[in-house]
Amino acid sequence: MLLTFPPWGQERTHFLIIGGQLGSSSISRPRGSVTHEKRAEPEQNVYRVKGPPAAGAFKERPTKPTAFRKFYERGDFPIALEHDTRGNKIAWKVEIEKLDYHHYLPLFFDGLCEMQFPYEFFARQGIHDMLEHGGNKILPVIPQLIIPIKNALNLRNRQVICITLKVLQHLVVSADMVGEALVPYYRQILPILNIFKNKNVNSGDGIDYSQQKRENIGDLIQETLEAFERYGGEDAYINIKYMVPTYQSCLLN
Repeated sequence: MLLTFPPWGQERTHFLIIGGQLGSSSISRPRGSVTHEKRAEPEQNVYRVKGPPAAGAFKERPTKPTAFRKFYERGDFPIALEHDTRGNKIAWKVEIEKLDYHHYLPLFFDGLCEMQFPYEFFARQGIHDMLEHGGNKILPVIPQLIIPIKNALNLRNRQVICITLKVLQHLVVSADMVGEALVPYYRQILPILNIFKNKNVNSGDGIDYSQQKRENIGDLIQETLEAFERYGGEDAYINIKYMVPTYQSCLLN
């Protein structure tokens, strides 16, 4: 037996009597009726904590075209490549002592950023040749060399840094007062040395061939800082210590 109660404005319910029991068969809701069913709550926003981004202190920087390459390709340098039993070397077309150091030495230092042959070879070897024969012509040019040195170190290329460190070691002993003349420029030169100071190659029990070739960047930095202290005068150590706090004096007991 089916009983129907259709009150208007309320839910329409059908009751079915089965075996003397009253039960609801189905429930239909009119359009627009309000339900009290519990809806699924929206998912909570999940915030994931990320670590700080990598600083990139050791990341290599891209190179830029150098003035050295431009002048070399134009043939403005009085140099040529010469081969002998010992390898390649520079053949100078004029006496090195007669060169205009204010013009040529900064250009060769600019070539420290080069990493392609023959540019890098001519720049590196040209610097060492000019420092070997420069004498009192080197000291007045020091202010012009700082930006090329800084640019080379700021590339953060291991090979370029090693080459530049060897050049700096030669520079401080090339003439009197050169080491002291570099002290005011430690703020431009030493920050990169401070970053790479502990970048020694740990080869365990193996042979570290980089030490044989003097390409261990940590050792070269230590050697360079010690050379700066020896030839930089009485103010050298305190200025080195300010820029490289972990440096220990090689002269003080």
